[in-house]
Amino acid sequence: MSEVSKRSEIRLEVGLDQTGLPVDIQCFAVDSKQGLQQTDCKGMILSLFDRNTKDTLKIDLWTKDMEVMEMDRFVYQMVRSLADTYYRATNNADLANEMQRFAQYFGEKTEIIPPSNY
Repeated sequence: MSEVSKRSEIRLEVGLDQTGLPVDIQCFAVDSKQGLQQTDCKGMILSLFDRNTKDTLKIDLWTKDMEVMEMDRFVYQMVRSLADTYYRATNNADLANEMQRFAQYFGEKTEIIPPSNY
């Protein structure tokens, strides 16, 4: 493992209603180019890979006012991004392309994107 030369902070704050459901999600990036950046969010999925146990730790939250169409768009964009990340990390074009094909299928089925003409 490399020696740490700098630390950066990303902070998440979740506002809950009286029943414990998320109503507000705020993301703060402390080390952005513009200084402290705050982003108002409706949903989040955070996955971390535990160095020791080799397990994935996951948190997924969305606010009460997130609509199904917004969730569809959120998942579509995440699957596309995940395919890109997977390719950059592994150079496995075959599986990355399969993930992109699924993203295309998902986008079309949820009507996030128009059907393609194969």
